[in-house]
Amino acid sequence: MKMSTFTGLMAVFAVSASVVACNPTTKNSEGETQDSTALADSVGSVAVNPLQHSKEFPGAALKIASITSEKVGADSAKITVKYDVSNFKLTEQTEHDHHMANSHEGQHIHFILDNKPYAALYKPEHSATVALNSEHYLMSFLSRSYHEAIKTPEAHKLIKFKIDADGKLTEEAAPKDIALFYSRPKGEYKGDDTKALLLDFYVANGTLGADGHKVKADINGQEFTLDQWVPYEILNLPMGETTVKLSLVDKDGNAVTGDNVMIERKINLAAQ
Repeated sequence: MKMSTFTGLMAVFAVSASVVACNPTTKNSEGETQDSTALADSVGSVAVNPLQHSKEFPGAALKIASITSEKVGADSAKITVKYDVSNFKLTEQTEHDHHMANSHEGQHIHFILDNKPYAALYKPEHSATVALNSEHYLMSFLSRSYHEAIKTPEAHKLIKFKIDADGKLTEEAAPKDIALFYSRPKGEYKGDDTKALLLDFYVANGTLGADGHKVKADINGQEFTLDQWVPYEILNLPMGETTVKLSLVDKDGNAVTGDNVMIERKINLAAQ
């Protein structure tokens, strides 16, 4: 397996002491940086490169206006979430100059229940069915039309809730442990969309850094250590099925334990 650590490449965000924070530098305590382009020069090797955001959204905010539930059938409940969105227009196209997959329906909300593949919401409301006597995490965040998350404290909401035997929903204390939520890549890619895929995730309750937590990305057995919370592009993927596994690790590279610290997905690339 090959390993590449991305360090000292961009200062995209300001440090925030809020629940979700971003990282202004990725140099380690000795000021060392490493070359992140070596894999891109290896013919046939998958490459993962950090990207800059093509458009920022100052003041964009997402809040949960209400979350309700009702029992449906003998063993399930339907939850309904309604959102308040401000300083951000759902369904509007985001200005961009790259060629990664873009939603023709525009900007949206990523609704991630229990770290399963997200639902893209173009209206500020969504319903989902869950089991009775169950506990759940719900991560919601604003997304550009090409599926890149807006990584600011105001643009996301993470909650934990439980459903009892009668279908009643009770919100639990806000999660405090660092957590990782998978967003992209997702599903099937065809044609030009296979040339460069967005790798994007959401970090809650912590930061990434050269001397702190990192995300280990395993793509078809090739490993990358990501110490910046920014969008990345994946290049040189083969046609067919690809497995992407994201894991949180500590400053020493040890796997973080707990909820929402490792996610694996399968995607597919097709010529047409």
